[in-house]
Amino acid sequence: MSKPQIRSSQLITTFGPGAMVDLPDDAVIIAGTDFWRYSNLSPLPSISEARLQRKLETITGIPSVSLRKPPPAIEDKGFTPDIAAFRFPQWFIVQRPRVTPRGYVARRLVHQNDLDKGRFRDEDGKRHPVVPVRFVRACNRGHLGDIDWYAFVHGTDKGCRRELFMEERGTSGDLDAVWVRCACGADRVMSQAARLELRALGSCNGSRPWLGPGTREACGQPNKLLIRSASNAYFPQLLSVISIPDSFEALDRIVSALWDTLLSPIQTEEQLEFALKMPAVRQQLEEFTPTEIMAAIKRFRNKAAAEDRPVKETEFAALTQAKEELGADVPEGDFYARALPRDLWASKWTNSIERVVLVHRLREVVALVGFTRFEASGTDIQGELDIAVERAPLGLNATWVPAIENRGEGVFLQFKSEAIEAWLARPEVKERDAILQAGFRQWLKEHEGSKRAYPGLPFIMLHSLAHLLLTAISLECGYPASSIRERIYAMPGEYGILIYTGSSDAEGTLGGLVDEGRRIKQHLRVALDMGRLCSNDPVCAFHKPGPYDPQPLLGSACHGCILISETSCEQRNDFLDRALVVSTVDANGAEFFKE
Repeated sequence: MSKPQIRSSQLITTFGPGAMVDLPDDAVIIAGTDFWRYSNLSPLPSISEARLQRKLETITGIPSVSLRKPPPAIEDKGFTPDIAAFRFPQWFIVQRPRVTPRGYVARRLVHQNDLDKGRFRDEDGKRHPVVPVRFVRACNRGHLGDIDWYAFVHGTDKGCRRELFMEERGTSGDLDAVWVRCACGADRVMSQAARLELRALGSCNGSRPWLGPGTREACGQPNKLLIRSASNAYFPQLLSVISIPDSFEALDRIVSALWDTLLSPIQTEEQLEFALKMPAVRQQLEEFTPTEIMAAIKRFRNKAAAEDRPVKETEFAALTQAKEELGADVPEGDFYARALPRDLWASKWTNSIERVVLVHRLREVVALVGFTRFEASGTDIQGELDIAVERAPLGLNATWVPAIENRGEGVFLQFKSEAIEAWLARPEVKERDAILQAGFRQWLKEHEGSKRAYPGLPFIMLHSLAHLLLTAISLECGYPASSIRERIYAMPGEYGILIYTGSSDAEGTLGGLVDEGRRIKQHLRVALDMGRLCSNDPVCAFHKPGPYDPQPLLGSACHGCILISETSCEQRNDFLDRALVVSTVDANGAEFFKE
């Protein structure tokens, strides 16, 4: 198998090992991390993020896993690309159309071994250009391979090896109009390959072409038809954390130092009160309340230290429990945030908001853990990846995972838990919740084996508000909407939204987002006004998930109102309903923000 080379890119969110890429004259699959080359003349471009590394060790099972940036191009002796790729697929269509006696357009289907310097020499003696065939086979475990075209067209492998042709028996381009024909007269329509119950493509042999030759593993699942350029051909599994100082870190460190000598016997608040009378204890813990100290003692005793908490729980705690200023405002700093004084954002539209924090400096580290095909398997609402999900590996002997770090800024809004709980208690809200849960159950029926969970109404409401707010801010902040992202915090008693931006260079920290954060009450008003009316109303406003609904995870939501770029949304534009935020023309009474 030959190894064409492609230029390195740090956009691991776009492609990685196992992704199929079209080149001007070929098609390739990005090779596994075992084939990534790093210059021996410079240190490895590693990234340090302890909290993310601990999460990855649990998910991947790799001890002491390290984070490594994609290799930069080596230019010691001219431009030398550094990320290898294998040619895939190995079947091609000859660009010499023929008209059959029945008036169909047919093109020869040939294997890579039949090519002469990248072209096919036909019976006319001329060398004709070829293009990679767009159909391949894959299974739910991420395995991938060429279709056995002889077995497909004949129904089984009968030993016939005569010429194969792909015919267009129509002008629509649909699978029903594409046929594969053998010179012996056998033919078969491609739409049968898409019908899983026919098992027209046979069983998977476990091939993993991105890991190199001879890397098959036992499988046996039914093969599915996959179009190389389709959006379901590759779903990267990404895990990201924001490098926020842990609000529990200092306290946990002190408790650990005092544990063996003074704190290990403490079981009750009375015992803690007695211990705090000792100068050695009081001097080190005087900045913390007895409740905080008792919680730290319980964490240490249960070995549930702060690093084991969910990703978003740590971030939310730091943004809400820290003092008015968090981090250090220094050049190249990882994090710096300041709380915005209430008198700058208080209004009748912000009565449900507890706190607004302007994040002047922010560092996000994103790691590529694996990938899936056909069905995306991203993080849950806590920012965690499901350990039980079977993901395709990035390499055979992996001791590291690819990662990138983005620098940016953002605005954080903390919501009052009592306001959200009072909203959840309203009958109209419960009725809307039942409708959305029915849509989710319908989605589960259509996605058997999915371990996705219903996120709950607070998440859907905050998620919908984040989309509206993101769109409103993008009109003024100077960043395009596709470069702004969201993080939704919806845990029991803890609710918030972080709107942020980030890039691998300084363009993510230009200050536009923080500056607009000072005008958050105006942007919130604009966002609510945008949510009330959609260009697709009344169809959008009255939409309710139901059987055979193409959008069972959406309430009142469409591309005319709150759907945004999927690069900005942490749930790929699922779980949205603007009727939970503001009153629409449907006027169902479930809105969080009353007139």
